[in-house]
Amino acid sequence: MAFLAQLSALTDELVDAVASIPENQSQKRQACRESTLRSLRYHNFLRTNEFEVKDRLAGLEERFRVTGREALADAFKKRLGIFQPYHNKWTPDLLHFLLELSDKPAQKSRLADLHLLTKPTEEPPPKLTWQDIAREDGWHQDKALWRTIDYAPSSGDEDDDDAQSEVSAASSTTAPSSPDRHQRTAQDLIVEPLDGNLLLKQAEDSQAWRTATYAADRAGWAKKTPISSLQLLREVLFMLGGLDTTLFDSRCDPVTDYQLVDVSWQTHKALVTSFAECGRKLAPLRSFARRKEHVPLLQVFQDSLQKALRSFDQELAAIQGRFVSLHQDTVVSLVGILPELGPSLAPLYALSSIVRRLEGKRNTHAFQYLEFLFDAVGTAQLEGSQQTYKLLGSVFFDCFQVYLEPIRLWMEEGRLLAGDRAFFVSESSTKLPLHQIWKSQFNLLRTPDGTLHAPRFLQPAIHRIFATGKSIVVLRHLKRHESVISQRNRNEPRMDFATVCPDDLEFAPFSELFSGAFNAWIQSKHHTASATLRGLLFNSYGLSQGLDALQYIYLMSDGSRSDAFASAVFRHLDSFSASWKDRFTLTEIAQEAFAVCVDSFRLLADVDPRGVSHSAVTSRGSVRVSLPAIRLNYRLNWPVRIIVPEEAIQGYRTISTFLLQIRRAMFVLKHPFLSFHLRGVAIADDLACYYLLRTKLLWFCNTMMTYLTAIVLVPNTAKLRQGLRDAADVDDMVAAHSDFISRITHESCHGPKLQPIRECMLDVLDLALKVEDTHQVEMANQAEEEQESSRLSVMSSPYNPTKKGGRRPLRRRKEDEHDDEADLDLEAVIKKSTTALDKPYGFAMRDLHSDLERNLRFIAGGLRGVARASRDEASGKWDLLAEMLEVGIREER
Repeated sequence: MAFLAQLSALTDELVDAVASIPENQSQKRQACRESTLRSLRYHNFLRTNEFEVKDRLAGLEERFRVTGREALADAFKKRLGIFQPYHNKWTPDLLHFLLELSDKPAQKSRLADLHLLTKPTEEPPPKLTWQDIAREDGWHQDKALWRTIDYAPSSGDEDDDDAQSEVSAASSTTAPSSPDRHQRTAQDLIVEPLDGNLLLKQAEDSQAWRTATYAADRAGWAKKTPISSLQLLREVLFMLGGLDTTLFDSRCDPVTDYQLVDVSWQTHKALVTSFAECGRKLAPLRSFARRKEHVPLLQVFQDSLQKALRSFDQELAAIQGRFVSLHQDTVVSLVGILPELGPSLAPLYALSSIVRRLEGKRNTHAFQYLEFLFDAVGTAQLEGSQQTYKLLGSVFFDCFQVYLEPIRLWMEEGRLLAGDRAFFVSESSTKLPLHQIWKSQFNLLRTPDGTLHAPRFLQPAIHRIFATGKSIVVLRHLKRHESVISQRNRNEPRMDFATVCPDDLEFAPFSELFSGAFNAWIQSKHHTASATLRGLLFNSYGLSQGLDALQYIYLMSDGSRSDAFASAVFRHLDSFSASWKDRFTLTEIAQEAFAVCVDSFRLLADVDPRGVSHSAVTSRGSVRVSLPAIRLNYRLNWPVRIIVPEEAIQGYRTISTFLLQIRRAMFVLKHPFLSFHLRGVAIADDLACYYLLRTKLLWFCNTMMTYLTAIVLVPNTAKLRQGLRDAADVDDMVAAHSDFISRITHESCHGPKLQPIRECMLDVLDLALKVEDTHQVEMANQAEEEQESSRLSVMSSPYNPTKKGGRRPLRRRKEDEHDDEADLDLEAVIKKSTTALDKPYGFAMRDLHSDLERNLRFIAGGLRGVARASRDEASGKWDLLAEMLEVGIREER
């Protein structure tokens, strides 16, 4: 009830405030009150739909633009953007309220009204005056406070108000009062110096030698202005400090108008020239230190030079201090000043030499002075100049700290500084696939002559720095870089002169000390990143399993699985079927054959378009035509593809094709195309020659298979596994796998040096197909003759079976019943696929045997010759293969 009473009271106030109905219209007022109260009581109080408000605001802006009020629409959009940061839960209600209050905003809104919405200016507080302060503190009526006191000797102690001057009226502000006749002025503070003219005259006389002139002597030569040793010493110190002097010009050359008193001209000239030479050596140093540089490496070098020069200037100032105010007799030794400054000048001379070398070269790199500094530190150590060694070493490490910053950023976070031209790593602007990040995303910069764009003393460690940064980049893509970043700077050794070159190792070469310290610094960052990435490749992304799969598929390490795949392909070729060209059929055959040992969903097969243009007869008749066109693809995880790039897969395919070609020859020799039972009697010598030839070809294929498997693939595979386990980083793993591919390619006779020998091997494999085709043609001819004889004998017989069924056709293979080319006469196809027998069968077999013997001799002799002429590691294995093949070569009788 209390809520209803409060609601009724609030409703009355609302009606009075909004409707403003006179009291004499009680019925209208009561009806409005009841309607409002009913609406408030039965309202569900749902929140304003903020999405509807947003749509209405967008529609309002669009209405402004449709009606041609672009300026109003832009102003409206701008105010909405300004209001966005202040969004809270009541914002939709406030905007909805404003929308409900609006009345035809597209027609009635005026953009000029926005200028009326200005912040009210705050009135400044009243100005504080001395009257307010006096009134507040209660001393505004104390006139004695403003009385001026006369401190003259004639003044007494009596307080006579009439004798003293009255204070002027207090100022209305805190500004000082105007001075009266008793206030002191600046002229009252002037102190007249005692003997001022005498001191000025002494100063002018001490510097008169600078402007003194003398008449020419009798010979017409101008006389020299005599100067004292003290004057010359001060000028020398000013000149060494880089100041303008009278005795030396801007290039530090001596001015010949002056000469030491009581000293011959030659002696004076030699002495002044020695001082001028020192100034000329220091001049490039001071000039470079004053230059404005924008490259951080050169800026830190300038800072180091300025510190060295500042220390030298302080030493000059200390020497000058000894001769500023002389209260006793002091010996001024011009000859002794150079030995005194010698230890300080020696390191400055070395720095000046570096600056001159840096300015003497054109298009020098910013880091080149680090190379000069590094060499100068080593030279100073060899010369035994400890002060020069320590100063140059400190300057070198101060500058090297700046060069370390991009290296640290690269090795810890895998990032490059934008616009840094001194660093030796560059990033490709093209976004590459993930598996190409390691090889192609980042590159080492090189100069036009091929050298690395980095200081010489860092080049032995460049590749480890490069590999560490790339490891961090790969780990970032794998979302595993947090653990490496958390360990940064934990074990980082210091790289400063005191740490790298301690006093107890002063006889150790600087280059060795720096190399050891920098290698330790790199190892603190390199080991963590490399070990983490190596562990992920082996444990999380299946590097070992991927290599096993590649060996199963390409290197045919499992003979039964490889035979299942090869036999299916060979049967399609022998049946003159086009199915071997279908990549879906090949994929199905490969996945079914290798399903036991690899992930079959990763295995795909494809055919090179250049290998499918030949006819079925041509594809079957040579190992060079069809088999190289078959390409098996195994999809590895992208981190594993860093270790096994596409170039390595091409090497795998080369070996796989060669193994497949050997298996093709063995398949043909072991599985004859047709099988006839001859009823006639063949010549024994011809059959003996055939079986001898067939046996030798089988022996050659088995020898090659044994060589490739036991001598090439198995040892190199074991060496690859050991190399991957011992690799320090991913670059070493990539190099180990690349070396593996290179070794098996060369040892399997696929290098450029053995191309003629490899072609001869393929001739021998093609010879196996020719032998079987020739033999089958002869067997088919004999079968036809036997069949024809049988037919004639049957026709001459009173019982003629041809009257019922005719001649029985030759048998065909079952697979041909469903092939497109199954209607071909197989014997005719065989005859077309081989060379026509222009000579009897026996002569053809003997010619083929001669070709085999000739090819074997060429292969064995070529391998021997290449092995002897080459220093390659594979030469020993080539010699071993030649020895294996020479066993089967028949000696000429």
